[in-house]
Amino acid sequence: MIGSAAWHSFSRGPVELAYAEAGAGDHTVVLLHGLAGTAQEWAATMRGLAGTHRVVALEQRGHGHSTRAPGDVTRAAYVGDVVALIERLGGAPVTLVGQSMGGHTAMLVAAENPELVSRLVMVEAGVGGAAETELEPVERWLRSWPAVFPDRDAFVEFFGGSPGAAEAWADGLQFDAGGLAPCWDADVLVAALRAVLVLPRWRAWESVSAPTYLMLGEHGAIPAEQVERMCRRPGVSSITIADAGHDVHLDRPADWLETLNGVLTGNP
Repeated sequence: MIGSAAWHSFSRGPVELAYAEAGAGDHTVVLLHGLAGTAQEWAATMRGLAGTHRVVALEQRGHGHSTRAPGDVTRAAYVGDVVALIERLGGAPVTLVGQSMGGHTAMLVAAENPELVSRLVMVEAGVGGAAETELEPVERWLRSWPAVFPDRDAFVEFFGGSPGAAEAWADGLQFDAGGLAPCWDADVLVAALRAVLVLPRWRAWESVSAPTYLMLGEHGAIPAEQVERMCRRPGVSSITIADAGHDVHLDRPADWLETLNGVLTGNP
C-alpha cells in the first residue's frame, strides 16, 4: 500500500479524480497507471522517490477511487484530466511517467502541452492504433475477472504473472462484502482502450519536444518495429529492462527504480 501518501481528490465537471501524493522537492513526478490499474501499483516507486521529489499518482477516470463510470472516455478526456491535475499541483513542468495506456495519455499531454512536461517517460507504451481483433483478447481478459475474489490468495492465483505484479495489483482491489472486488467496469475500460487503438498517433509523437525515455521490458508488448520508428525522433532514448514483461515497474522494481532515478538525475 502507499504508506504515508496523502490522498486528495478534485472535480472536473461530473468526474471526481483521486490522486495520491508523497514527498517534497523542487521537481514533481506525475505517475499514470495503465488500463485496469490503480495508483497503488506505484507504491514502491513513490517510496523510492519521495525522499528527493514530490511524487503524485493519479487514479484515472474509470479506475480506483475516481469516478467509476464516466460518460466520456475519449483520449481528450484523459488528457484533460492530467492537464487539470498538473495545473492543480502548481503548473510547473513535471516529469510525466505513464505505463501502457497511461503512457499513451502521457504522450498526448506532452505533445499538446509542452510547457507542462519537462521529461516524458513511457513505460511499455506506444503510439496506439491496432486492428479491432487486438482488442478482443484484452476484452476477454477483463470480462473473465470474477465480481469478487474471496481473498488475496485467490486473486494472485487468478492473476498469474510475477509475484510482485500480482501483489501490487491485489493492493488495488477494493473491499467488498464478499471479499475483494475490481475497482472498474469492463464496459468502461473496453471503450477507453478502443479510443487508444482507433489510430496510431504519429503526428502527436513527432510533436513531443520534451526529452523522452522509452522504458521497455525484455518480454514486453510493444512491437519492435514501432519502437524503432519511435526512436528515430530526436531526443528519444530507449532502455530495456531485463527479465521484465509489460509491467516493468512491478516485475523488476529495483531495476526500474534505479533506471528512473538515473533519468531524473540525468544519468540513465
